[in-house]
Amino acid sequence: MSSGGATAERLPGDRPALTIETAQAAVLRRARPVPVETWRLDAAAGCALAHDVFATVTLPPWNNAAMDGFAVRTHDVLGATADSPRPLRVIGSIAAGGTNAFTVSAGTAVRIMTGAPLPDGADAVIRVEDTRGADAERGAGEEVLIVHDRDARTATRNVRPRGEDITDGSLVARAGDTLTPALLGVLASIGCATVDVHRRPRVVIAPSGDELLPVEAIDEVRAGRGIIGSSTFALEALLRATGADVRVLPALPDDPERLRDAIGRALEDDCDLLVTTGGVSMGVHDHLRDVIVALGGHIDVHRVRVRPGGPTSAGHVLGTPWIGLPGNPVSTLVMAELLARPAIRALGGHARVLPARVPVRLAHDVAASAPLRFFLRASLHITADGTLDAALTGRQGSNLLTSMAYADALLEIDGPREQVVAGTVVPALLLDHALLRSAAADAAVPETRE
Repeated sequence: MSSGGATAERLPGDRPALTIETAQAAVLRRARPVPVETWRLDAAAGCALAHDVFATVTLPPWNNAAMDGFAVRTHDVLGATADSPRPLRVIGSIAAGGTNAFTVSAGTAVRIMTGAPLPDGADAVIRVEDTRGADAERGAGEEVLIVHDRDARTATRNVRPRGEDITDGSLVARAGDTLTPALLGVLASIGCATVDVHRRPRVVIAPSGDELLPVEAIDEVRAGRGIIGSSTFALEALLRATGADVRVLPALPDDPERLRDAIGRALEDDCDLLVTTGGVSMGVHDHLRDVIVALGGHIDVHRVRVRPGGPTSAGHVLGTPWIGLPGNPVSTLVMAELLARPAIRALGGHARVLPARVPVRLAHDVAASAPLRFFLRASLHITADGTLDAALTGRQGSNLLTSMAYADALLEIDGPREQVVAGTVVPALLLDHALLRSAAADAAVPETRE
């Protein structure tokens, strides 16, 4: 793959089309993290931590049982078999959440439940499956036969030692970490009822184009009087899934004065990022760049050397970062993945902002005939040898939204290359909704019939 410093294509007015890496850098320079707020933990999923978090507790707080069974001394059960069991007298029982009121001495055991504190004197837990004779309904005084000592050979095998997971004063989470479901659970376990996070970035979407119709106007589409603004629905969902609070303006006309008034009014409210669609190509009705400049804005990116999505622009207007996406629906979504999603994550204070790349193997030949970076929509399949195979989801026109709907990834190929042969390994950007398929998984899904 070529580097971000590759020679740029020249545009009218000697403005270069930037590589995707340079365009991303320009966008991220303007994406300063939004203010920090203190939120309840259960409301902060998906946000980024503003500060490091240190534990004020040790977890587990005591040695505890990893299995339901019997707490014993290792020495008492070594060598136990079904033919030569070791009898122990049960002196009591400790439930999860219970307290330790027992001491295990030679020849004794304590019935114990998963999570219960290990009693004094015990150094191992023999699971129920490796015992005989104990009656769960009976109390102290019964006898249990240990018929297998495999759990006792390593004394801690069925014991969770104190501090195994977290120790008091240790770093639990870093500033910039995304509050994933698992990390939320970790913070809850150490008693973090509230967290300092960057609030969700506030994004305004401003679609433009005289041809755009509301979703209810399908009869107008049938009559050939316009198209549904499908890109807006897809873009709003993508930005919300990235963690933004999104406000969508009504479709704006291809009229410079009305565009300028609408965008100016939209930015009077609190807005961290303006994302427009349409109006950034080379047509006579594409006024958006001029409107941005007329409002006192600055354009950092006039065009990007990619396909689809080349006409993408970016900069700032009225102090707000701006990304101008093309109007074709696939171009809108591809460039939103490459520029808008990283911008929102940077605004939200996340440490990791750029999409992850994974190597995949082409399932068939593909072409990248122009001197551009191609992002091809593909589905991924896990082969028997564990390799990810990638197959295009259909024709790659920037108007063909179904090819994006069924894609798991964007294949990244630098042109010009008349043919990239099947079996070639190329990088791919995983989409958030990726559903990796395998023959084994498909076979495991039962067929349903009406």
